[in-house]
Amino acid sequence: MDLKVFLFKVSIWAIPVLFAITLHEVAHGWMARAFGDRTAELLGRLSLNPLRHIDPVGTLVVPGVLLAVGGPLIGWARPVPVTMRGLRRPRLGMALIALAGPGANLLMAGVWCAVLALIARAHLEQTLSNWVALMAQAGIVMNVVLAVFNLLPIPPLDGGRVLSALLPSTLAARLAKIEPFGFLVVIGLSALRMLDWLFEPAYRMLGRVIPALLGSPA
Repeated sequence: MDLKVFLFKVSIWAIPVLFAITLHEVAHGWMARAFGDRTAELLGRLSLNPLRHIDPVGTLVVPGVLLAVGGPLIGWARPVPVTMRGLRRPRLGMALIALAGPGANLLMAGVWCAVLALIARAHLEQTLSNWVALMAQAGIVMNVVLAVFNLLPIPPLDGGRVLSALLPSTLAARLAKIEPFGFLVVIGLSALRMLDWLFEPAYRMLGRVIPALLGSPA
C-alpha cells in the first residue's frame, strides 16, 4: 500500500477505533460498578483516556495490519477486570456487564450517524467536510461490526459471557474451558469465511443507512 494512502486511512480510522474500543471497555466497568464491583474503578479503568485501555497488539498492531491489507477492521483493548464475588446477583450482573460493551458500541454508532447527517448538511469547506464524513462513516462501521463481533457466543467474547451466565452451572463450566482458545477459534472461523453470514446483514443495513444519512439513494 502507498504510504500516503495508508496514513490517510489512519487519519480517518484512528479516532473511531480508539473511542470504540475505549468506551466498550469503560461500559463494562460502569456496569460492574452498578452491580457493586469497584475493581475497574479502583484500578483507574473507568477513565475515557485511551492510554489506560490500549493493548499493543489488539489496539494497534491488529487494526493496523487489517487496515493495510483491506480486511475487516477488528480490534480489542485490555479487558476491564471484574471480580465476580463482588457482584450483587452475580449471574445477572455478568450478563449485563458483558452486554454493556456491545451496547455502548451501538450507542456510539448512533452518535456517528448524527455526526454524518449533520456534516452532510453543513456548509463547511469541502476537504474538511469530506474528511469528517469519512471519519463518521468509519465510526458507524467500526462500532456496528465490533458490537456484532463481540456478541458471538464464544468465550472470551461478550456473547460467550452472556451465554455462560444463562447456562446451568455445569454447562457454563464446560463452556469456560474454551476461553483460552476462544480467539483462535474466532480467527479460524474468520479465515475460513464462516462468519460471513453474521456480518453480511450488518453490511447490507449499513449500505442503506449511510447513503440515507448522506442524502443520496442507497
